[in-house]
Amino acid sequence: MNQTKVKSQTVHVEDILIAYQRLKDVVAHTPLQKNERLSEKYGCHVYVKREDLQHVRSFKLRGAYYKIKTVENEAREKGIVCASAGNHAQGVAFACSHLGISGTIFMPQTTPKQKIDQVRMFGRDYVDIVLVGDTFDDSSESATEYANKENKIFIHPFDDLDIIAGQGTVAVEIMNDIEEPVDFVFASIGGGGLVSGLSAYIKNLSPHTRMIGVEPEGAASMKAALKNNCVTALESIDKFVDGAAVKCVGQKTYEICKDYVDDIIPVPEGKVCTTILDLYNEHAIIAEPAGALPIAALDFYKEEIKGKSVICVISGGNNDIGRMQEIKEKSLIYEGLLYYFIINFPQRAGALREFLDGVLGPEDDITTFEYTKKNNKESGPGLVGIELKRKEDYAGLIERMQQKGFPYTEVNKDSTLFHLLI
Repeated sequence: MNQTKVKSQTVHVEDILIAYQRLKDVVAHTPLQKNERLSEKYGCHVYVKREDLQHVRSFKLRGAYYKIKTVENEAREKGIVCASAGNHAQGVAFACSHLGISGTIFMPQTTPKQKIDQVRMFGRDYVDIVLVGDTFDDSSESATEYANKENKIFIHPFDDLDIIAGQGTVAVEIMNDIEEPVDFVFASIGGGGLVSGLSAYIKNLSPHTRMIGVEPEGAASMKAALKNNCVTALESIDKFVDGAAVKCVGQKTYEICKDYVDDIIPVPEGKVCTTILDLYNEHAIIAEPAGALPIAALDFYKEEIKGKSVICVISGGNNDIGRMQEIKEKSLIYEGLLYYFIINFPQRAGALREFLDGVLGPEDDITTFEYTKKNNKESGPGLVGIELKRKEDYAGLIERMQQKGFPYTEVNKDSTLFHLLI
């Protein structure tokens, strides 16, 4: 009796192996690639698990398909419902189409258009999309209410043991493909389904392996839960890393992470953007923000991983090309290369020329300039964006503005002003 109770509370190796057997002819066995450039950079052996090359460009297909398969007969009769910021929705849509099951998918209104279009493509005529709320948590609340009212089956994106077992099949492939002992595994955390499945399998096969969960700094809900010894809902989150922007992790995923995950690293959103650009420019990998999290975390663990065998799971590659300008801007700001100022220009002829000649450095570039001259005023404010060649040039820029008598307010340092103007 006790054994049955324990099994119902967690995921075991045998549960993941059962899921693996059921999924092996459905999902892609994605490559585990040694990355020579990252290995050289960090002085270790870095392998990347390419779940961005999965059929729906995300690991989420594994859990969604396996869960729906376990309730297939009931689902055909009732239909299913899910809530997702994008990748779980695509996995559910793929499963619905392939199994001939009708589904209703609730997505936040802030979901990138690319992900919405992908859901429509994978789901074909079997799914309806409902856009509601600003966050995953908002859409999840609406989806749960709808499922209860219409007596449909709700497919949770992470806090479900079958979902976790399905995601754990990533670990089966990793351990089958790797030829050396694994010292570290880095994986992103949104609700915790992926890292729970990975750690439940890997820790039982290789207890010495350190499991490192990586969260966006603006939505570090698993770190908060582990710190408070209970599932904790964050008051607000940064929605930029949409695939991992979850206010509250699951109870089941929390319990598994509490037992198996060795550390949680919150990564600033700007650092994630730098990593997305590096992966694209240097490695020809298109990673979405949540997919880039584990690679971004390596900088924060560079001393510990020297000489070790390291696996990073690139969890998804559903990145909207329309976001690239925003990604570049966030990266430049994080790297200390882009600054916005409100500058009070004297309203006299030659003031702007004096600023350009006397304040800007030879390699500085103006990216934004908004100024309207007003009569009967001694000075007028202008919004100026300046991109530096090197972050060390910042001190000289500030010094020259002060010497030349241009009063300024640095917008980067005022979050309210920044969001209002930029």
